[in-house]
Amino acid sequence: MPELAPYAAHDAATRGRRHAEARPAMRSDFQRDRDRIVHSTAFRRLEYKTQVFVNHEGDLFRTRLTHSIEVAQIARGICRALRLNEDLAEAVALAHDLGHTPFGHAGQDALHDCMRAHGGFEHNLQSLRIVDVLEERYAAFDGLNLCFETREGIVKHCSLENARRLGDVGERFLVGGQPSLEAQVCNLADEIAYNNHDVDDGLRSGLISLDQLREVRLFRRHIAVVEAEYPELAGRRLIHETVRRMINTLVCDLVRTTADNVARHAPDGIDALRACPPLAAFSVELAEENRELKRFLRTHLYRHYQVLRMTNKARRIIGDLFAAFLADPRLLPPQYQRADDQPRAVADYVAGMTDRYAMKEHRRLFAVGEI
Repeated sequence: MPELAPYAAHDAATRGRRHAEARPAMRSDFQRDRDRIVHSTAFRRLEYKTQVFVNHEGDLFRTRLTHSIEVAQIARGICRALRLNEDLAEAVALAHDLGHTPFGHAGQDALHDCMRAHGGFEHNLQSLRIVDVLEERYAAFDGLNLCFETREGIVKHCSLENARRLGDVGERFLVGGQPSLEAQVCNLADEIAYNNHDVDDGLRSGLISLDQLREVRLFRRHIAVVEAEYPELAGRRLIHETVRRMINTLVCDLVRTTADNVARHAPDGIDALRACPPLAAFSVELAEENRELKRFLRTHLYRHYQVLRMTNKARRIIGDLFAAFLADPRLLPPQYQRADDQPRAVADYVAGMTDRYAMKEHRRLFAVGEI
């Protein structure tokens, strides 16, 4: 591994954990964070949580778990090229979706509607809540007791009202600072992963076509090169070859542009970097092509009538479950029957469900003949 840049996050200079612990003997602090995340209950549940397609619709579509692994792989490669802390980037990437509800963004929107009068619901904040409070694995503390830098990277955005409640990790939203460069890289690695892999899943599902995608500059440019180089290539191999080249182009552009931004601002340490504007970025040209791809996916995949049918059903399932549990908390498992903040306890329970468990709970509560 190359020597870390002076503005990278260094384990020896971590701002520490919420509860004091001895330094790990045979691994770094950020490696310990990664290991705790991988062993958490919330991480295992990601295997059965929706990315775009609901879990039961097919075994080959991506889930929140496979997406998180792909983000970690992309983020590590970028951080290595920029001499940043790969272990921190991996920990942030693996934890960034822990707070997602079942049924993807439709589930989050539905739960936010249910919680609107009780502080709302936001998956970034729920991810932080999981690692700070909800995981129950250690005798000495609640949560996973992760380092500040990992926790800060999990919270990509939040309102000023929520930031005031978050303490140290909310401070940057109040004063206008930035997170570590590793966290900034993870945010864009997430975007690279879900845009390009949603192209792959969308084509696999048949909901979007190659002809439609040829209208998108980023895709059209890369498939033209592949077809010129391999004129006999077709089917899945044509798609995979095109998508992998799109990812490579975005990653290389991100590394070059970020390196140029760092050289221009010349931060001499992580504190100086936090005072800079965001430094991880795509070039102007690639950023626009990436936005065009996002617009295409939003119009042709996420709003496809077959996807909307499922998301509409998902919203109804989440809304029904929340209303039933809030009306009669005795229906909840004992650890969620909390009088101090019952709506939040209900949200914790519902958000923690996998797709198939949420559907099973809904049948238990509302289907005649189910118990």
